Amino acid sequence: MYSKEEASKLRHEFWTKFGGLMVHRRSSEGLRVNWVNYKTGIKHLFFRTQVDNNQAYIGIEIHHPDDGIRELFWEQLLELKTYLHSLLEEEWVWDDLHFNDLGRPIGRVFSTLDGVSVFRQDTWPEIMQFFMPRLVAMDEFWSDARYTFLPLND
Repeated sequence: MYSKEEASKLRHEFWTKFGGLMVHRRSSEGLRVNWVNYKTGIKHLFFRTQVDNNQAYIGIEIHHPDDGIRELFWEQLLELKTYLHSLLEEEWVWDDLHFNDLGRPIGRVFSTLDGVSVFRQDTWPEIMQFFMPRLVAMDEFWSDARYTFLPLND
């Protein structure tokens, strides 16, 4: 068991290493990207990467507080499902109504890798190899898909 300080240090070390691994990787449009904190440019729409003590998670999340707009975002994302899966070369889980840690409804499209932990450095390479190609594919997807969402951005 780790203290809060030790756990925080390990998380920070993991994300620093991952960021360092991706720092020279350009976006599909040739731009510099902060892969650890990817900016979609659309308010309430996020790319998420998370690692806890038993799983790695990567996904696209819609956090819009207005149910109607969140549902419209979801429908637009759903229209692009085949395109997203073709770039990812795998199918992800589509969850139109999930409640986050704060109890707020979100829509999310995601994939997970079980049996890994941010607290086990021996699993870090596996986690990074899980995240890397999926983030790159999500970026390629987003270079086209973001234009679908621009009129709804508030």
